[in-house]
Amino acid sequence: MTKRQNATIKDVAELANVSQMTVSRVLNDQDTVRDSTRKRVQTAMRELNYRPNIMARNLAGRSGLFIGLIYRNPSYGYLSEFLMGALNACRELGHYLIVEEPLVDDNMVDLDLIEKRFLDTSVQALIVIPPLSDDPKLIETLQSIGIPFVCVSPNPDLEIGLSVGMDDRDAAEDMTEYLLSMGHRRIALITGPRDLVSSELRLNGFKDAMGKHDLEIDPSLLVSGDFTYVSGMQAASELLSSDEPPTAIFACNDDMASGAIAAAHKLGLDVPLDVSVVGFDDTANASAMWPPLTTVRQPIREMAHSAIKSLAKSVGKDAALATESQTLDYELIVRKSAGPPKQSD
Repeated sequence: MTKRQNATIKDVAELANVSQMTVSRVLNDQDTVRDSTRKRVQTAMRELNYRPNIMARNLAGRSGLFIGLIYRNPSYGYLSEFLMGALNACRELGHYLIVEEPLVDDNMVDLDLIEKRFLDTSVQALIVIPPLSDDPKLIETLQSIGIPFVCVSPNPDLEIGLSVGMDDRDAAEDMTEYLLSMGHRRIALITGPRDLVSSELRLNGFKDAMGKHDLEIDPSLLVSGDFTYVSGMQAASELLSSDEPPTAIFACNDDMASGAIAAAHKLGLDVPLDVSVVGFDDTANASAMWPPLTTVRQPIREMAHSAIKSLAKSVGKDAALATESQTLDYELIVRKSAGPPKQSD
């Protein structure tokens, strides 16, 4: 066979009639590959003049893993928290983090890009965070490649091995109950994109709480956002400018809650005297804004740490100890952005 100038790990896998992950394991000198398979892969690499990149060569002899993180999350607050948690966990456990946003022009996941950029750089495992963890085509692709991966807050209807998350529905129900306990009845909800599982779960938690109190939900108080500051500001402006504005706004993430507070201030309203605003996530900005935000503390950094520990076990000698599904605890963080509804004169 003619040698190729830029042979890839995919070319080697096809010639050796093995998976790309098997080639990666041979490159990383893992002892889980049979000798006959190892020799076949090595022969294919010689025929193709395949040369692993510097990252792969540097991995030899090290116990640390190269872990890829793929994302397409619009919330900078969430991303920042997750990245800090992942970086700290990698530093603590001796692993290496490679971050990639797998997008193309139409905002669809580029599956070929995932194979090329991660497998050709000898990434040994992947972390998939929402909303990509909701994508059945992506999950199917990763499963077919054979690369170990863990999904963070995935779609519960997908058949996934390793996952880490929290109970979004119960958390949203608890936050709604908190507002109801202060006397609010006209509560607006700014959801995330309706096609995301986390948005649907938080909406359902809100509905559960309202239903337990036999309260009908005014459809005009359910407004969609996209988990960004701007969408929260636009949604709140619409809600607060209506003939019957809400007494409280529950934004389904902190970025949108921050935008909702800004919209209230722009309209000359006091938070929480004129309108209460609460969020979800407890990102760094939640305690820095004014007033400080009452929110659900999603254990984002802890989820990152747990995801990396699960991956390390799944590809190492402790594979049998890797926990398939982990649900971490959330916490209601009470600050100053929510209070009882304003009494009519």
